[in-house]
Amino acid sequence: MQRQFDDLMLGSIELFCLAAELGSFSAAANMASVTPAAVSRSVSRLEERLGVRLFVRTTRHIRLTDGGRAYFEQCRQALSQLVEAEREVTGQQLKPAGVLKISAPTTYGHYRLLPILPAFRSRYPDVKVDVHISNRNIDFVEEGYDLAVRVRALADTRIIARPLEDAELVLVASPDYLRRAGTPQTLADLAQHDCIQFELPSSGRTIPWLFQEEGRELELLTEGGYRVSDDVLGGVTLARHGAGLFQAYRFVVQEDLLRGTLQEVLRPLGGRSRPYSLLYPHNRFVPLRVRAFVDFLLAYEFATTVTVD
Repeated sequence: MQRQFDDLMLGSIELFCLAAELGSFSAAANMASVTPAAVSRSVSRLEERLGVRLFVRTTRHIRLTDGGRAYFEQCRQALSQLVEAEREVTGQQLKPAGVLKISAPTTYGHYRLLPILPAFRSRYPDVKVDVHISNRNIDFVEEGYDLAVRVRALADTRIIARPLEDAELVLVASPDYLRRAGTPQTLADLAQHDCIQFELPSSGRTIPWLFQEEGRELELLTEGGYRVSDDVLGGVTLARHGAGLFQAYRFVVQEDLLRGTLQEVLRPLGGRSRPYSLLYPHNRFVPLRVRAFVDFLLAYEFATTVTVD
């Protein structure tokens, strides 16, 4: 393989990353035991090589340009991989360490991921976990995420998708609502009920409810006086307080079903599910902390769902 970087250029990349992380040439120089002028020359050397301006400089502050931010994320990941590769080869890192950055949607985050993180850190105390709970799609490279949990796997060859579970859907309502409005017996009955809508934040499209009837899989668009966007747990809260019917994951509402604060509706037409997957970049070198978490999550056995009659 032809050499692409000499020692000077590699050093310039390290100083650039320090300046980007600390937001200051002086702070980077102090940490690296060089002069601020040396940091400035290193950044200029990179800008000349790339033909891209990396920082916007004022007399007091520096900030990354869009191109500089993209370059920083790539360089930071590459340098981190070099450090971990060296530790692994020399035997210095016998156990996972570092910061693990994870993105998960509100449902899986609150009811699956967050409850088991203490067990993970008990096993790997040198790993710090940075969790982003949101239904927003993230960019692994631009935002520096190691892992993400999503309902739909991305059609992207650069991303590895590992199946986690098929999460069963269930239609629920509060006992108070069912006393007031009656219990639907057929799909046609839903037209006479307040059906709480959930709107996908990425598209503004209302998610259809999923059913199966006589071996056929059905999607049904419903109507009602409430619409929730971004956080699907808002629909569960509305249903719990008598606002109407809502279709949610069984693992989210199973405690409500056990306590009786919610009741399952149209059970013979239920049983449909949506698949959750664990996503991470298709890198040649996967950090030890990432491999440890992937193995931990895939092997974890969640509590068995209890069906209430």
